[in-house]
Amino acid sequence: MPASVTIATTVTSNRSDVKKPVQGQEKEQVSPQDDFFWTYTEEPHRTRRQAIIKAHPEVLKLCGPEPLTIPLVLAVVGLQIYCAYALRDSPVLSWQYLLTAYVIGATANQNLFLAIHEISHNLAFKSPLANRLFAIIANLPIGIPYSASFRPYHLTHHKSLGVDGLDTDLPTALEAWFLDSVGGKAFFCTFQILFYALRPMMVYKLPLTGIHALNIAGQVLFDYVIVTAFGGRALGYFIMSSFLAGSLHPCAGHFIAEHYVFSQHQRSLEAKASPSAKLAPPPETYSYYGILNILTYNVGLHNEHHDFPAIPWTRLWKLNQIANEFYRDLPCHYSWVGVIWQFIIDKEVGLWCRVKRKEGGRKVGAGSNDEKAHGQPVSVVG
Repeated sequence: MPASVTIATTVTSNRSDVKKPVQGQEKEQVSPQDDFFWTYTEEPHRTRRQAIIKAHPEVLKLCGPEPLTIPLVLAVVGLQIYCAYALRDSPVLSWQYLLTAYVIGATANQNLFLAIHEISHNLAFKSPLANRLFAIIANLPIGIPYSASFRPYHLTHHKSLGVDGLDTDLPTALEAWFLDSVGGKAFFCTFQILFYALRPMMVYKLPLTGIHALNIAGQVLFDYVIVTAFGGRALGYFIMSSFLAGSLHPCAGHFIAEHYVFSQHQRSLEAKASPSAKLAPPPETYSYYGILNILTYNVGLHNEHHDFPAIPWTRLWKLNQIANEFYRDLPCHYSWVGVIWQFIIDKEVGLWCRVKRKEGGRKVGAGSNDEKAHGQPVSVVG
C-alpha cells in the first residue's frame, strides 16, 4: 500500500511514523492498519466557494429551486410503476425480468436516489416541508423507506466532510482492512448499496421524527397496494432495481468517483506541483464529466455541488462555465465504468483511499433549523 499522508503544515509519513500535528496539538501515533489520508486542514469547499464568489459574485444568482425536478420525478415514478405492472406475471429469474430490472429499473431508481439527493437540499420547492414530503413520493419505487433518514445524514456529510465519526460516507477502518483485496473490493462494489444503507446507523443513530414515521407509513402503504394489485413480483422488481442501482451498474460508479483518491490523481498532482505543494493533502472531492450525468441529475459535477449545494442540477454546468478557472485543473473522471474497474483491480486504490480529519464540522439533526436554511443562497462577508 502507498504511504499515508498526514497534514500538519503538512507532512507525509509512513504508517509507522509519528504524525506531526499543527501547532498546539499533541503528537499522535498512526495505527499499523491506518492507511487513510489524515489532514488537519479545513475542508476545501468553503475556501473555494469564498474565492469563487469574490471573483464571480453573479454565481449566487444560480442558487434556488429547480421546478423541472418535480415532473421528472413523477415521470420516473410512473415509469417504475408501469414496469412493475408489466412484469407482474414474469418469473423473477426470467431474462425479461432481470434485464428490465438492470437496464430500466436500476437506472430509474438511481435517478430517484439522486432526485432525493437534490430534494434534500431544498431544490425542488421553496418550502422545506414540501421538499420533504416530495422526497417521500420519490422514495416509493425504491421499495424501502429511506428519504427521511438520508436527509440529515447527507447534510452532515456536507457540514462535516471527512470528519471521522460524523461523515457516514466514510468507510470505517474495519471495512478498509477487511475488504483490502481484489475480491473484497469486488464484494464492496457488488453490495455497496447495503454498506451505504447500514453504515450510517452503525456510526450514529438519528431520533425518530414525524417525517420518519410518515416516510415509513407511506412506503408500507404503497408496498401493500402494489402487492395487493400487482402481486409480490412487482414489489420484488422495485427491490431488485434498488439493489442493482447500487451494485455493478454504470451509474453506481458515482458512489466511488466522488470522494475516493485514485493513484493517477496523486501522480498527476505530484508531477505538476512545486516541492512545497506536494506536501498538501490530496483533493477530497472529484467531478465526473461524462455522459451519464444526463441520467443522474448532474451528480458527477461533485466539486461544483459541494462548493455550492444551493445550486440545483440544471445550473451546475453554468457554475463550471462561469468559474472554469477554479475547476479546469482539478483531477476528475470521465468514465464511471472505468472508476469501478480500476477501484477493484488497482492495488493502489481501496477503501482506505479517503481523506479524513479528526475534528471540525457539525451534525445536522433531523428537524433542525440548519436543514431549513441549507438550500438558501450563500452569503460571504469579506
